[in-house]
Amino acid sequence: MPLLDFVLGYDCNLACDYCTCVGGPPGRSLAGAAVLEALRQGRQDGFDAASFTGGEPTIHPDLLPLVRAARGLGFQEVKVHTNGLLLAHRPNAARLLDAGVTRVEVSVHTHLAPDYDRMVRRAGGHALMARALINLLELGAPLRADLIVTASTQRNLEAGVRWLAGLGVRQVDLMLVSLTDANRARTASLPRLTEALPPLRAALAAARALGVEGRALYVPRCLLGADHVHAWDPGSSRVRVVTPEATFDLSDSRLAGSVHVPACQGCVHREVCPGVRPDYLARFGDGEIAVARAAQGAAQQVASPPVQGGSGASGSS
Repeated sequence: MPLLDFVLGYDCNLACDYCTCVGGPPGRSLAGAAVLEALRQGRQDGFDAASFTGGEPTIHPDLLPLVRAARGLGFQEVKVHTNGLLLAHRPNAARLLDAGVTRVEVSVHTHLAPDYDRMVRRAGGHALMARALINLLELGAPLRADLIVTASTQRNLEAGVRWLAGLGVRQVDLMLVSLTDANRARTASLPRLTEALPPLRAALAAARALGVEGRALYVPRCLLGADHVHAWDPGSSRVRVVTPEATFDLSDSRLAGSVHVPACQGCVHREVCPGVRPDYLARFGDGEIAVARAAQGAAQQVASPPVQGGSGASGSS
């Protein structure tokens, strides 16, 4: 479904240590009138879904009127991507759903309270986030939760999936951290994929066992092996991003995979994989892709041995 994705602003009630927009100039936001115009244009251009994110969208003063406007214009899906803290107050969560939100996506970061509070730089933040999840689930909101894959969180991904499943969350995204914008200097936050893949695949296996839809974001399919079916590229469908500064297609974003390295040639996933993110290649290079492709090729050879000639090749009589 074509998606119109609004970055309403960069202000936030948290300061996550990996966030790409922390520390930017405050007060940059989209005016409600500009969002309304973009919503109208989006409907004319065939967009059926709208998403509101940030920064933190729930602190934008026009969020509820904009949600109502999107629904009134005929958007079939209206999503809010939030840290959830303000939704710990149950009436706030109820008002959001009453306005017409059809899906809420909560950035959980990590399920461990001390690690969460340290990551978001706010004491007591985890308790508010967890209460928001419970409120949304009890109110019947279609809900997806995000876990961030960093060098420090990767070892707890499986436990995070199990914690979310225990609350009743049935959709979980595992998102590889990005070294862009405000996070570009924190290179140690980005794990090497060969180190992150074992815990990531264990988390996906746990999700399958628990009846949870698990997705891996920004991880090349060739590295996921049999778990490649869980790979998801946010820019694979038509997504138009509207920010306070610019409007662009998500596939052109620095957050999206966009580079096909030499080893991608002949890959079975080449037609659907957008490639590797530039920030990852700048940090680690393409050696892991080459190794994965070599293993992929070897597996294909084993699965499809050469046909032997001669009428008696089968050995039967």
